[in-house]
Amino acid sequence: MTAPQQTTVTPIQFDSDDKDHLHEPLAGVRVIDFTMIMSGPMCTRALADAGADVIKVEPPSEDTMRRRAPYRSDISTYFASMNCGKRSIVLDLATDEGRQAALHLADNADVLVENFRPGVMKRLGLDFDTLSRRNSRLIYCSISGFGQSGPRSHWPAYAPVIHAASGLDMANMEYQRNAERPPNNGIFIADVLAAAHATSAINLALYDREKTGNGQQIDLSLMDCVMGMLIYEIQAAQNPSGKARQVYQPVRSKDGFVMVAAVTPKNLAALFEAIDFPEGKTDARFATVEAKEQNWIALLDIIEGWTAQRSGAECEDLLMRAGVPCAMYRTVVEAMADPQSEHRRSFERVGTSQEPFLVANPPYKLSRSLVRARQRLPQLGEHTSEVLSEVLGERHEDAEGLQQSGATVRR
Repeated sequence: MTAPQQTTVTPIQFDSDDKDHLHEPLAGVRVIDFTMIMSGPMCTRALADAGADVIKVEPPSEDTMRRRAPYRSDISTYFASMNCGKRSIVLDLATDEGRQAALHLADNADVLVENFRPGVMKRLGLDFDTLSRRNSRLIYCSISGFGQSGPRSHWPAYAPVIHAASGLDMANMEYQRNAERPPNNGIFIADVLAAAHATSAINLALYDREKTGNGQQIDLSLMDCVMGMLIYEIQAAQNPSGKARQVYQPVRSKDGFVMVAAVTPKNLAALFEAIDFPEGKTDARFATVEAKEQNWIALLDIIEGWTAQRSGAECEDLLMRAGVPCAMYRTVVEAMADPQSEHRRSFERVGTSQEPFLVANPPYKLSRSLVRARQRLPQLGEHTSEVLSEVLGERHEDAEGLQQSGATVRR
């Protein structure tokens, strides 16, 4: 196998005050990451953000996301945004030697995360039952489209398939005016939700292990994640009312669109004052929640009559100052440049010193803990020798034998 061209990464350092005054919540926790694409890598990156030692195990053919644009300094920033802070090793699990090395990794791990189709890890001899007999404290998180058992458990699934199967896309279609087909998929909600729930479940299991001393398996389904998000829709499916639901939608401004969300009666009264329509407060069409829902389109027309005469920025400023939730529609570029994002340090600069780029930080801040994107951008197999030496200890000849057998790729 020809080694891919390596890029020397000059990391951008953390601010020293962060290192000096904050600790890492998951420092000392070792995670073996058998995941690829998106849901699994985003979960394990969240653990790395909190200080866990995440060892990403890749096949010799690598995680395909390494070849996905965009690029900076020959680095896929798409891949890096989901895998920064990890160490990368290469194991060929098709070989006995590679599987044996994986067993040794699991013996010395606190957490293992995998997102293969159900049954794959069992065929490899790396299933939870096998590994937990060797390491009873192991927390084993399995992420799949439909779960580890059941009539659909072996179906292959990526986020767009889950969006279609779960009812999400059809629900969104019903909320559009004159839509003739379900929406396109470009933002992979199922993967993001699964990563967040998997991270939460792993932390619950770590907490439980502190009390019981035992690990456990986590069975996480993308389908369940998305269906659990459809809170109103699940109830409406069981108790159909036949009434159209109040649906928030954009109203036109002079230079684009704005979203106005006058949810509560207080918001609505403030809105009528702000748009110089005080009679709205006594208008029977909007006097009750039920009446407002029945006359929702009329209300949107009134609002748009006011917003269409102003820029989005002016609408946002005037309504927000009046206590009415409102936002102009921004592009991702504009949102990233927003002063609030800068204030919260919502993004971290990683990459080479010559061509840095931004990745999203976790959306939460802890007052006493360092939780943020880390600077390491692992090259394929960069840490294979290092990790195997740590795991195998004094048995250096075993590590060398693995590399000579082709079970690993040495970098």
